[in-house]
Amino acid sequence: MSEVIITVRGEHETRIAPEEGVARITVKAEGPERGKVVERIAALAFPLRDDLSAREEQGSIVEWSSQRTTVWANRPWNNDGKQLALVHYASVEITATFSDFAALSWWVSDVAEREGVQVDGVTWRLTPETAKKTEADVATEAVRVAVDRATAYAGAIGLSAITPLEIADLGLLTHAAPDSGGAPAPKMMRAMAMGAMDSGPAVQFQPEDIVVTGAVEARFMAR
Repeated sequence: MSEVIITVRGEHETRIAPEEGVARITVKAEGPERGKVVERIAALAFPLRDDLSAREEQGSIVEWSSQRTTVWANRPWNNDGKQLALVHYASVEITATFSDFAALSWWVSDVAEREGVQVDGVTWRLTPETAKKTEADVATEAVRVAVDRATAYAGAIGLSAITPLEIADLGLLTHAAPDSGGAPAPKMMRAMAMGAMDSGPAVQFQPEDIVVTGAVEARFMAR
């Protein structure tokens, strides 16, 4: 036995505390007259936008965004199957990114008590810089696992030297089986908190660590 092809998979996982919380809220209004509904949604959304602009200027939030107001109408039905008068609806979605989780908690608690505001949830994430570095580190460790695994396989059959031939994300290795597909590595799983309110003065967020996973397939020549 002089040469053997060894194909392995390498995986690595790390956990890291989130650095930012992205809150998503929806402002809603409805009524029988379109003009008044549009005026109402503007009156509800303006102070929120004004507050977030001030916070961004002060540096207390990372960024925020607001979509255009959506307006539509339909005629609901009552329990007797009768179609009622036309009702107009309006909504606007607002997203705010906080690096201070205490400030985020108080802000969400405050806006949740306002008329027409629905808290859709909070997503926890890393900063782009940390995410990029963490994903690179995880990918590197996944390759090292693949090398160690191939080295162990080679040693088990009496071979001592391995030469890398191919390294790829899952499912991308040359001549991979048709059903061997998988999500490219690394992959980051963001922690989610879906807007459950408690009875305290502020929502107490306890985000779980973000899990970053990486996996590769590698092919080696063992001699």
